[in-house]
Amino acid sequence: MHPVVRQIVVVLPALIVCSIFGDQNLNATESTLDLRIANSLKGFEGKVWIFAKNLETGAQFGLLENERIRTASTIKVPILVALHSMVKEGQLKWDEVVELGAKNRAQGAGVLLEMEDGHKVTLKEASRLMIVVSDNIATNMILDRVTCDGVNAQMEKMGFEKTRSLGRIGGGGKSKAYGEPWNKRIDGSTYGIGVSTPREMVGLLEKMQKGELVSQADSKEMLAILSRQQYHEGVGRTMVGVRRSIKSGALDKLRSDVGILSGPKGKIAFSITVDEMSNTQWSVDNPGLLVLDKVSKILYDGLGAKSSSQSIKPKP
Repeated sequence: MHPVVRQIVVVLPALIVCSIFGDQNLNATESTLDLRIANSLKGFEGKVWIFAKNLETGAQFGLLENERIRTASTIKVPILVALHSMVKEGQLKWDEVVELGAKNRAQGAGVLLEMEDGHKVTLKEASRLMIVVSDNIATNMILDRVTCDGVNAQMEKMGFEKTRSLGRIGGGGKSKAYGEPWNKRIDGSTYGIGVSTPREMVGLLEKMQKGELVSQADSKEMLAILSRQQYHEGVGRTMVGVRRSIKSGALDKLRSDVGILSGPKGKIAFSITVDEMSNTQWSVDNPGLLVLDKVSKILYDGLGAKSSSQSIKPKP
């Protein structure tokens, strides 16, 4: 360990260290990025999972990046990928009409909640609503056709072993994965509608950026949809001159963003989740959203092509 880093660690009071990292057992390393991330989390009452990668240089940073996390609505990205795959394989068609009814109604985000039963949209339209306004009913409409097990089969085929769709929003439609032993957490709860890891989410985005998900045209279309996503209270909220292709997720104690930041310093794919927060206020000033913004700026600067020529590797 660098002597300067050692000195900083020693003088930090134990109480502050606990408030930063909780039970994460994170030790500062020679990486300046580690220290900047640590400082940005001072006083935050919650737990943080991070993986980020510069898709042009390979520089990367990880914090608990291989642990399973609740996805909340970020599971809609794997669902989108599965839908594109099934259309490409001829199992479904983009102009297929799906109908709103009691079986697919769900509370929360979106606009279809305001429509009457019998309202019809195409699968193409539903896919855009699912991402751009995080429409929960549109998501259920898609899951009616692709199924959670179908999503998981596609993820398995693509090499993502921990990314799983677990059930419809609002209940029902549980996948086989829902009954796996790992889906019972320490507190007795499950991972909800979906589970993944920061590393796998970034891996999915990297394949998308390279045009390797389904096809080059499909990858380009999915990135374009993510760039139109309308929730930007977290990652990159105060960044200027950077394009955001992002999907957000939120639960009472959780805030999460996955996506790609593109700008002068390169393309940085990231997955950042904060959970177990003590402050669950639903406002733009939620502490988790503020952390997402601070951490994303540090990662974009620290992993940017013009800021360092040294690749920063994640912890094993």
